Amino acid sequence: MRSPHEQRLPFEAPIYEMELRLTEMEAQYAKNRGGGDTSKIGEQIRRLRRELAALKREIYSHLDPWQTVQVSRHQQRPQTRDYIELIFDQFLELHGDRAIGDDQAIVTGLGYLDDVKVMFIGHQKGKNLAERTACHFGCAHPEGYRKALLKMRFAAKFGLPIVSFIDTPGAYPGISAEERGQAAIIAENLMEMSQIATPIVCVVIGEGGSGGALGIGIGDRLGMLEHTYYSVISPEGCATILWKGSEHAPKAAAALKFTSRDLLGFGIVDEIVPEPLGGAHRDHTEIATTLKQFLLRQVRELIGVPTPELLDRRYDKYRKIGVFLEGAEGGPEPQRNGRAPSPV
Repeated sequence: MRSPHEQRLPFEAPIYEMELRLTEMEAQYAKNRGGGDTSKIGEQIRRLRRELAALKREIYSHLDPWQTVQVSRHQQRPQTRDYIELIFDQFLELHGDRAIGDDQAIVTGLGYLDDVKVMFIGHQKGKNLAERTACHFGCAHPEGYRKALLKMRFAAKFGLPIVSFIDTPGAYPGISAEERGQAAIIAENLMEMSQIATPIVCVVIGEGGSGGALGIGIGDRLGMLEHTYYSVISPEGCATILWKGSEHAPKAAAALKFTSRDLLGFGIVDEIVPEPLGGAHRDHTEIATTLKQFLLRQVRELIGVPTPELLDRRYDKYRKIGVFLEGAEGGPEPQRNGRAPSPV
Protein backbone atom coordinates (compact mmCIF):
# COMPACT_ATOMS: atom_id res chain seq x y z
CA MET A 1 0.00 0.00 0.00
CA ARG A 2 1.40 3.38 -1.00
CA SER A 3 1.74 6.13 1.57
CA PRO A 4 -0.90 8.87 1.23
CA HIS A 5 1.97 11.36 1.51
CA GLU A 6 3.85 9.94 -1.47
CA GLN A 7 4.52 12.49 -4.17
CA ARG A 8 2.95 11.60 -7.51
CA LEU A 9 4.18 13.39 -10.61
CA PRO A 10 1.50 14.20 -13.23
CA PHE A 11 3.19 12.33 -16.08
CA GLU A 12 3.37 9.18 -13.94
CA ALA A 13 -0.44 8.84 -13.75
CA PRO A 14 -0.58 5.88 -16.22
CA ILE A 15 2.07 4.09 -14.15
CA TYR A 16 0.10 4.48 -10.93
CA GLU A 17 -3.09 3.28 -12.63
CA MET A 18 -1.39 0.14 -13.89
CA GLU A 19 0.27 -0.48 -10.53
CA LEU A 20 -3.13 -0.25 -8.84
CA ARG A 21 -4.57 -2.83 -11.25
CA LEU A 22 -1.59 -5.08 -10.63
CA THR A 23 -1.99 -4.78 -6.84
CA GLU A 24 -5.67 -5.70 -7.10
CA MET A 25 -4.93 -8.72 -9.29
CA GLU A 26 -2.17 -9.91 -6.94
CA ALA A 27 -4.56 -9.63 -3.98
CA GLN A 28 -7.17 -11.66 -5.89
CA TYR A 29 -4.54 -14.26 -6.80
CA ALA A 30 -3.48 -14.61 -3.15
CA LYS A 31 -7.11 -14.92 -2.04
CA ASN A 32 -7.98 -17.66 -4.57
CA ARG A 33 -4.68 -19.48 -4.44
CA GLY A 34 -5.84 -22.24 -2.13
CA GLY A 35 -9.28 -22.67 -3.65
CA GLY A 36 -8.80 -23.63 -7.27
CA ASP A 37 -6.99 -23.06 -10.56
CA THR A 38 -5.19 -19.71 -10.57
CA SER A 39 -3.08 -20.25 -13.70
CA LYS A 40 -5.18 -17.86 -15.77
CA ILE A 41 -4.91 -14.94 -13.36
CA GLY A 42 -1.25 -15.78 -12.80
CA GLU A 43 -0.59 -15.36 -16.52
CA GLN A 44 -2.48 -12.07 -16.51
CA ILE A 45 -0.30 -10.83 -13.66
CA ARG A 46 2.89 -11.78 -15.50
CA ARG A 47 1.67 -10.02 -18.64
CA LEU A 48 0.71 -6.90 -16.68
CA ARG A 49 4.14 -6.80 -15.04
CA ARG A 50 5.79 -6.86 -18.45
CA GLU A 51 3.46 -4.10 -19.65
CA LEU A 52 4.21 -2.03 -16.55
CA ALA A 53 7.97 -2.31 -17.09
CA ALA A 54 7.54 -1.32 -20.74
CA LEU A 55 5.38 1.67 -19.74
CA LYS A 56 7.96 2.92 -17.23
CA ARG A 57 10.70 2.53 -19.83
CA GLU A 58 8.68 4.43 -22.43
CA ILE A 59 7.80 7.32 -20.12
CA TYR A 60 11.21 7.71 -18.50
CA SER A 61 13.18 7.46 -21.73
CA HIS A 62 11.28 10.44 -23.15
CA LEU A 63 11.20 12.89 -20.24
CA ASP A 64 11.37 16.53 -21.27
CA PRO A 65 13.73 18.86 -19.33
CA TRP A 66 11.04 20.17 -16.97
CA GLN A 67 9.90 16.64 -16.14
CA THR A 68 13.55 15.79 -15.40
CA VAL A 69 13.64 18.69 -12.93
CA GLN A 70 10.50 17.34 -11.25
CA VAL A 71 12.07 13.88 -10.89
CA SER A 72 15.31 15.36 -9.53
CA ARG A 73 13.25 17.08 -6.80
CA HIS A 74 11.06 14.09 -5.96
CA GLN A 75 10.35 13.93 -2.22
CA GLN A 76 11.06 10.18 -2.07
CA ARG A 77 14.33 10.47 -3.98
CA PRO A 78 17.31 9.25 -1.90
CA GLN A 79 19.34 12.05 -0.37
CA THR A 80 22.94 12.29 0.80
CA ARG A 81 22.37 10.69 4.22
CA ASP A 82 20.48 7.81 2.59
CA TYR A 83 23.47 7.12 0.35
CA ILE A 84 25.87 7.37 3.30
CA GLU A 85 23.99 4.55 5.03
CA LEU A 86 23.75 2.41 1.90
CA ILE A 87 27.21 2.95 0.37
CA PHE A 88 29.82 3.81 3.01
CA ASP A 89 31.14 1.75 5.92
CA GLN A 90 32.29 3.12 9.31
CA PHE A 91 31.21 6.64 8.44
CA LEU A 92 32.43 9.27 10.91
CA GLU A 93 30.78 12.65 10.48
CA LEU A 94 32.94 15.77 10.88
CA HIS A 95 31.38 19.06 11.95
CA GLY A 96 32.05 22.77 11.93
CA ASP A 97 34.03 25.39 10.02
CA ARG A 98 36.13 26.71 12.96
CA ALA A 99 34.63 30.15 12.46
CA ILE A 100 30.82 30.46 12.48
CA GLY A 101 29.21 27.08 13.11
CA ASP A 102 28.06 23.79 11.63
CA ASP A 103 25.89 24.19 8.52
CA GLN A 104 23.59 21.17 8.29
CA ALA A 105 23.10 21.73 4.55
CA ILE A 106 26.61 20.32 4.03
CA VAL A 107 27.52 16.88 5.40
CA THR A 108 31.20 15.95 5.68
CA GLY A 109 32.96 12.92 7.10
CA LEU A 110 35.33 9.99 6.73
CA GLY A 111 34.18 6.61 5.51
CA TYR A 112 35.19 3.45 3.70
CA LEU A 113 34.17 2.74 0.12
CA ASP A 114 34.78 -1.00 0.34
CA ASP A 115 38.52 -1.00 1.27
CA VAL A 116 39.23 2.60 0.20
CA LYS A 117 39.13 5.30 2.86
CA VAL A 118 37.66 8.54 1.51
CA MET A 119 36.64 12.01 2.58
CA PHE A 120 32.97 12.58 1.85
CA ILE A 121 31.20 15.90 1.22
CA GLY A 122 27.58 16.34 0.17
CA HIS A 123 24.50 18.54 0.24
CA GLN A 124 21.58 17.51 2.44
CA LYS A 125 18.03 18.84 1.87
CA GLY A 126 16.10 17.14 4.67
CA LYS A 127 12.98 14.97 4.46
CA ASN A 128 10.44 16.66 6.69
CA LEU A 129 9.73 20.30 7.45
CA ALA A 130 11.94 20.40 10.55
CA GLU A 131 14.91 18.84 8.72
CA ARG A 132 14.44 20.99 5.65
CA THR A 133 14.31 24.14 7.75
CA ALA A 134 17.51 23.13 9.56
CA CYS A 135 19.20 22.34 6.24
CA HIS A 136 17.81 25.47 4.51
CA PHE A 137 16.33 23.10 1.89
CA GLY A 138 19.85 22.17 0.78
CA CYS A 139 21.00 25.79 0.33
CA ALA A 140 24.29 26.11 2.18
CA HIS A 141 25.61 29.19 3.99
CA PRO A 142 29.26 30.30 3.76
CA GLU A 143 30.10 28.21 6.84
CA GLY A 144 28.97 25.12 4.92
CA TYR A 145 31.38 25.76 2.07
CA ARG A 146 34.13 26.70 4.53
CA LYS A 147 33.51 23.40 6.35
CA ALA A 148 33.78 21.54 3.06
CA LEU A 149 37.04 23.30 2.16
CA LEU A 150 38.63 22.52 5.54
CA LYS A 151 37.77 18.84 5.11
CA MET A 152 39.16 18.82 1.56
CA ARG A 153 42.45 20.27 2.81
CA PHE A 154 42.47 17.55 5.48
CA ALA A 155 41.97 14.91 2.78
CA ALA A 156 44.84 16.26 0.70
CA LYS A 157 47.14 16.32 3.74
CA PHE A 158 46.55 12.62 4.41
CA GLY A 159 46.23 11.48 0.79
CA LEU A 160 42.54 10.59 0.91
CA PRO A 161 40.35 10.67 -2.23
CA ILE A 162 37.38 13.05 -2.04
CA VAL A 163 33.82 12.06 -2.97
CA SER A 164 31.32 14.88 -3.42
CA PHE A 165 27.53 14.56 -3.81
CA ILE A 166 25.73 17.58 -5.30
CA ASP A 167 22.05 18.18 -4.55
CA THR A 168 21.05 21.82 -4.17
CA PRO A 169 18.94 24.42 -5.97
CA GLY A 170 21.71 26.91 -5.16
CA ALA A 171 23.62 28.54 -2.31
CA TYR A 172 21.58 30.27 0.40
CA PRO A 173 20.37 33.57 -1.13
CA GLY A 174 19.69 35.54 2.07
CA ILE A 175 21.34 38.70 3.37
CA SER A 176 23.01 36.82 6.24
CA ALA A 177 24.93 34.66 3.76
CA GLU A 178 26.03 37.67 1.72
CA GLU A 179 27.17 39.47 4.87
CA ARG A 180 29.39 36.50 5.72
CA GLY A 181 30.99 36.36 2.27
CA GLN A 182 28.98 33.80 0.27
CA ALA A 183 30.47 34.71 -3.13
CA ALA A 184 34.02 34.91 -1.78
CA ILE A 185 34.00 31.48 -0.12
CA ILE A 186 32.51 29.79 -3.17
CA ALA A 187 35.18 31.44 -5.35
CA GLU A 188 37.84 30.24 -2.91
CA ASN A 189 36.46 26.69 -3.08
CA LEU A 190 36.56 26.77 -6.88
CA MET A 191 40.17 27.91 -6.86
CA GLU A 192 41.36 25.43 -4.27
CA MET A 193 39.46 22.42 -5.63
CA SER A 194 41.09 23.01 -9.00
CA GLN A 195 44.49 22.53 -7.33
CA ILE A 196 43.97 20.17 -4.39
CA ALA A 197 46.50 17.36 -4.72
CA THR A 198 44.20 14.39 -4.27
CA PRO A 199 41.61 12.67 -6.50
CA ILE A 200 38.10 14.20 -6.50
CA VAL A 201 34.97 12.46 -7.80
CA CYS A 202 31.77 14.52 -7.98
CA VAL A 203 28.26 13.21 -8.62
CA VAL A 204 25.03 15.15 -9.15
CA ILE A 205 22.44 13.06 -7.26
CA GLY A 206 19.48 15.47 -7.61
CA GLU A 207 19.55 19.16 -8.33
CA GLY A 208 22.75 20.89 -9.39
CA GLY A 209 21.97 24.57 -9.23
CA SER A 210 24.23 27.59 -9.64
CA GLY A 211 27.33 28.37 -7.57
CA GLY A 212 25.88 26.37 -4.71
CA ALA A 213 26.56 23.23 -6.73
CA LEU A 214 29.92 24.40 -8.09
CA GLY A 215 31.14 25.15 -4.55
CA ILE A 216 31.75 21.42 -4.04
CA GLY A 217 31.63 20.41 -7.71
CA ILE A 218 35.13 20.81 -9.17
CA GLY A 219 36.89 17.48 -9.63
CA ASP A 220 38.66 14.94 -11.80
CA ARG A 221 35.46 13.07 -12.63
CA LEU A 222 31.91 14.40 -12.84
CA GLY A 223 29.02 11.96 -12.96
CA MET A 224 25.29 12.64 -13.04
CA LEU A 225 22.48 10.34 -12.10
CA GLU A 226 20.27 9.81 -15.12
CA HIS A 227 17.35 12.03 -14.09
CA THR A 228 19.17 15.06 -12.68
CA TYR A 229 20.15 18.51 -13.90
CA TYR A 230 23.26 20.70 -13.56
CA SER A 231 22.88 24.37 -14.40
CA VAL A 232 24.14 27.91 -13.91
CA ILE A 233 20.68 28.82 -12.60
CA SER A 234 17.44 27.14 -11.62
CA PRO A 235 14.72 27.09 -14.30
CA GLU A 236 12.48 29.28 -12.13
CA GLY A 237 15.26 31.84 -11.69
CA CYS A 238 16.01 31.87 -15.40
CA ALA A 239 12.32 32.25 -16.26
CA THR A 240 11.93 35.16 -13.84
CA ILE A 241 14.87 36.99 -15.40
CA LEU A 242 14.14 36.33 -19.08
CA TRP A 243 10.35 36.02 -19.17
CA LYS A 244 9.44 37.96 -16.00
CA GLY A 245 7.61 35.07 -14.39
CA SER A 246 8.43 31.69 -12.81
CA GLU A 247 5.45 30.13 -14.62
CA HIS A 248 7.72 30.00 -17.68
CA ALA A 249 10.07 27.53 -15.92
CA PRO A 250 9.34 24.67 -18.40
CA LYS A 251 10.38 26.96 -21.28
CA ALA A 252 13.55 27.94 -19.39
CA ALA A 253 14.34 24.29 -18.62
CA ALA A 254 14.26 23.45 -22.34
CA ALA A 255 16.46 26.45 -23.21
CA LEU A 256 19.12 25.80 -20.57
CA LYS A 257 20.18 22.37 -21.95
CA PHE A 258 21.07 21.12 -18.47
CA THR A 259 20.02 17.46 -18.40
CA SER A 260 22.54 14.64 -18.06
CA ARG A 261 22.20 13.77 -21.76
CA ASP A 262 22.75 17.38 -22.81
CA LEU A 263 25.85 17.77 -20.66
CA LEU A 264 27.33 14.42 -21.69
CA GLY A 265 27.00 15.58 -25.31
CA PHE A 266 28.76 18.85 -24.48
CA GLY A 267 31.63 16.98 -22.83
CA ILE A 268 30.99 18.55 -19.41
CA VAL A 269 29.88 15.31 -17.75
CA ASP A 270 32.11 12.24 -17.86
CA GLU A 271 29.44 9.60 -17.30
CA ILE A 272 25.71 9.16 -16.70
CA VAL A 273 24.85 6.79 -13.85
CA PRO A 274 21.69 4.87 -14.85
CA GLU A 275 18.76 4.96 -12.43
CA PRO A 276 16.32 2.12 -11.68
CA LEU A 277 13.36 1.80 -14.01
CA GLY A 278 10.99 4.63 -13.06
CA GLY A 279 13.60 6.75 -11.24
CA ALA A 280 15.84 6.51 -8.18
CA HIS A 281 12.90 7.21 -5.86
CA ARG A 282 11.44 3.79 -6.69
CA ASP A 283 14.40 1.70 -5.51
CA HIS A 284 16.95 3.23 -3.13
CA THR A 285 18.97 0.04 -2.79
CA GLU A 286 19.42 -0.49 -6.52
CA ILE A 287 20.57 3.07 -7.22
CA ALA A 288 22.94 2.95 -4.23
CA THR A 289 24.50 -0.25 -5.56
CA THR A 290 24.94 1.22 -9.03
CA LEU A 291 26.36 4.46 -7.65
CA LYS A 292 28.80 2.61 -5.41
CA GLN A 293 30.14 0.67 -8.40
CA PHE A 294 30.63 3.94 -10.28
CA LEU A 295 32.48 5.55 -7.36
CA LEU A 296 34.74 2.55 -6.78
CA ARG A 297 35.71 2.38 -10.44
CA GLN A 298 36.47 6.09 -10.65
CA VAL A 299 38.36 6.32 -7.36
CA ARG A 300 40.51 3.27 -8.09
CA GLU A 301 41.40 4.62 -11.52
CA LEU A 302 42.38 8.01 -10.12
CA ILE A 303 44.39 6.70 -7.16
CA GLY A 304 46.97 5.27 -9.53
CA VAL A 305 47.57 8.57 -11.37
CA PRO A 306 50.68 10.53 -10.26
CA THR A 307 49.72 13.83 -8.61
CA PRO A 308 51.32 16.17 -11.20
CA GLU A 309 49.54 14.31 -14.01
CA LEU A 310 46.28 14.32 -12.03
CA LEU A 311 46.40 18.11 -11.65
CA ASP A 312 47.33 18.63 -15.30
CA ARG A 313 44.38 16.51 -16.41
CA ARG A 314 42.03 18.42 -14.11
CA TYR A 315 43.32 21.72 -15.47
CA ASP A 316 42.86 20.59 -19.08
CA LYS A 317 39.39 19.25 -18.32
CA TYR A 318 38.08 22.64 -17.26
CA ARG A 319 40.02 24.61 -19.87
CA LYS A 320 38.11 22.72 -22.57
CA ILE A 321 34.66 23.56 -21.21
CA GLY A 322 32.96 26.31 -23.16
CA VAL A 323 35.29 26.31 -26.19
CA PHE A 324 32.54 26.62 -28.78
CA LEU A 325 33.25 30.03 -30.32
CA GLU A 326 34.68 30.39 -33.81
CA GLY A 327 38.38 31.07 -33.71
CA ALA A 328 38.72 29.97 -30.06
CA GLU A 329 41.38 27.43 -30.98
CA GLY A 330 43.52 30.15 -32.49
CA GLY A 331 43.82 32.13 -29.27
CA PRO A 332 47.00 32.42 -27.18
CA GLU A 333 48.10 29.33 -25.28
CA PRO A 334 47.34 29.63 -21.56
CA GLN A 335 50.18 29.85 -19.07
CA ARG A 336 50.53 26.35 -17.60
CA ASN A 337 52.92 26.80 -14.67
CA GLY A 338 50.81 29.44 -12.97
CA ARG A 339 47.57 27.60 -13.80
CA ALA A 340 45.92 30.86 -14.69
CA PRO A 341 42.12 30.53 -14.73
CA SER A 342 40.27 30.68 -18.02
CA PRO A 343 38.87 34.17 -18.75
CA VAL A 344 35.08 34.32 -18.47
